[in-house]
Formats: sequence, structure tokens, C-alpha cells
Amino acid sequence: MPAEKKYTWHKIAESVDDFLWEENKLCEIVVKGKTICVAKHNEEVFACAHKCPHAGGHLADGFLDATGNIVCPLHRYKFNLSNGRNVSGEGYYLKTYPIEKREDGIYIGLEENSFFSFFK
Repeated sequence: MPAEKKYTWHKIAESVDDFLWEENKLCEIVVKGKTICVAKHNEEVFACAHKCPHAGGHLADGFLDATGNIVCPLHRYKFNLSNGRNVSGEGYYLKTYPIEKREDGIYIGLEENSFFSFFK
């Protein structure tokens, strides 16, 4: 049975309106030295790796499709922002980060380092 992931939570905004959204409802932020793509779909906030796992396209330069999948600007690969699954069929996986809306703001969870993370 896989171990449950442990996160360190970091406040990234007071509200959804504090992000510097582009017209495509995407932006990039830096948290603890890590660049992350943030997306807004139907007033819900999602976070993922800032580069496409296929060819390294900057996802903040892409767009969200009608169902809220993020689409890479280079080759139009699509990823589900909830689970990182590649929904256009190429078989890649996009790293996603949990987001929590709390009374005092919006937080992102970054995985805590474990003993085994040193062997990756």
C-alpha cells in the first residue's frame, strides 16, 4: 500500500482575484523556488507543472478547453488539471498540486521531502 503523501502548505494569494491572470485564465507563480502554472476554470483554481512533460512547452502560454483541460501551446496535448492525466491520448502525465481555499486565502500543497526522494 503506497504511503499517503504529506504536504507543506504555502499561502499563494488572498483570493482568486489576486493572481495576475492572462486572458487565457492562466498564469505562472514561483513557490519555494519552483515555477508553477496556475489555472482558473469556473472560479476554481488548479495548479500544475509549468512545462509540458512532452516537449517542455510553457503551459501558461496555452489555453483551457471548454471542459477545463489545459492545452499545451506546442503540440496541443491536453491534460486534466484535477489528476494530471493526458486526455488527448499520448500517454504523458502532468504533475499537479493540491489547492485549498481557506478563510484567510488560497494555499498550495508541495510534497514534503522523504528519505526516498533522494534516490530519484
